[in-house]
Amino acid sequence: MTENGAEAEYHSKDFDFEELSRDVHNDPSLRHHLLPFESSGEDVRVGGEEGSDAWRKFHARHYSGKFFKERRYLLKEFPELAVPRDGGCKVLEVGCGNGSTVLPILRGNENVTLYACDCSVEALDYAKQVVDGSEVASFRDRFYPFQCDFSHDGFPSWLSSKPCQETTLHTELVSANVYSNKTSCYVGGMDFVTLIFTLSAIPFKKMPMVLAECFSVLKAGGMLLFRDYGLYDMTMLRFKPDQRVGFQEYIRADGTRSYFFCLHTVRDLFLQAGFTELELEYCCVKSINRRKEKIMRRVWVHGKFRKAE
Repeated sequence: MTENGAEAEYHSKDFDFEELSRDVHNDPSLRHHLLPFESSGEDVRVGGEEGSDAWRKFHARHYSGKFFKERRYLLKEFPELAVPRDGGCKVLEVGCGNGSTVLPILRGNENVTLYACDCSVEALDYAKQVVDGSEVASFRDRFYPFQCDFSHDGFPSWLSSKPCQETTLHTELVSANVYSNKTSCYVGGMDFVTLIFTLSAIPFKKMPMVLAECFSVLKAGGMLLFRDYGLYDMTMLRFKPDQRVGFQEYIRADGTRSYFFCLHTVRDLFLQAGFTELELEYCCVKSINRRKEKIMRRVWVHGKFRKAE
């Protein structure tokens, strides 16, 4: 199975992380992943704008549904998203891409209003097409995508839990290319923020700022739901030595990057941003390529964090 595979298989623990770690440390061909990283100071690819530009180009090439499948496992991993709330529930999906998590969230809870941002206009347009094509009118009424380079500029002020004084939500939504007809001054903060395979795509040095932004738009008592690539995932082990741009941080030929998290790094990042840890663990799942008759070990980090009330 794969990251987007059957729900029943996705949640199983197929192998022990410590066993995988021992295998990696004992394999001489993988030694370059374990060495300390010393930067030459000459790599210009670590900048926020350059990284965002690479992802914009990536989504312009791969925004169709053939590349990203719907994440049907989402509400099993994060059942909080499906719980009805008095007064509705506001969710911000950070780095939504082409909308692979949009339909599961909208389908799972009829009183969710979903705000979704990405740096790629092409990906957002496709996400809107996915929602429009669902033939469920309420989905369109509860979905607000907007373009935002959050790793460089932060989030717009209308997402805040505090009233703004000098602008209207309608004006900012239009300027941000949001599909909305709201006229109130501000959204009022989020009940949930989702970071699903998004933080790893941002340069490590930018992560504290992004998490501080996520913290700022959450209501008191709100939750951040996290899932991303874990240390020694098969994707990490495929990178060559010259693709390293940091410790556990790699860059592809197209300029997109990926960081592979261990639990203590995730914990440190979130606690420093002000969050309280609720859940944090490795998900270790075997991926079977039946055509090549090959079993691959996937590692993801699953986490839930709260903003104190």
